[in-house]
Amino acid sequence: MVKIKVCGLTDPSEAKAVAEAGANAIGLVFAKSPRQIYPDRAREIVQNLPPMVQTVGVFVNESPEKIRQITDYCGLDLVQLHGEETPEICRELAPRAIKAWRIRTEADIQALLPYQEVVKAFLLDAWSPEAHGGTGETFDWSIAIEAKKVLSRPIILAGGLRPENVAGAVKQVRPWGVDVSSGVENAPGKKNIGLVAEFIRRATLD
Repeated sequence: MVKIKVCGLTDPSEAKAVAEAGANAIGLVFAKSPRQIYPDRAREIVQNLPPMVQTVGVFVNESPEKIRQITDYCGLDLVQLHGEETPEICRELAPRAIKAWRIRTEADIQALLPYQEVVKAFLLDAWSPEAHGGTGETFDWSIAIEAKKVLSRPIILAGGLRPENVAGAVKQVRPWGVDVSSGVENAPGKKNIGLVAEFIRRATLD
């Protein structure tokens, strides 16, 4: 069954409710964004989650040293690298690293090949000149299908997913996981638990 990651949580009680709704993973954004969280708050969220829910720290062009420091302090399970991090930086953070890539064309798939030996998974997101994620924009899912053929690591589909389109995305792409942020929000960082539950229900229909 497809795995569900809900990203951009900022409130401990809300994060717990998202986990209880059935999310497999919670994303905490440490990079500058409308959903940015600070380590003390993130640590509180991690400590209040059920034990089987994974926690993922989202970073953009941060140093490996700072990422390790935050990861250890907060007790994070994985790190999602959403900037221009090189394979060498990902190697320093193995085996916890997920490499996010903002997709524009099928040529982007080739750029991911050097990362295969140093990351746990790839997260494919929509490209935007304004932000590194959480834009609510989709991309051509046929590129994700091609990526599955070429890449040996699991594919997490992101970018503009919401309850209305996630079932179609899962049916078309068959990703290992899906990632949602703005598609289940009332406002940036404020999740609508009803939408989260509906997103999970539709994502896991098969």
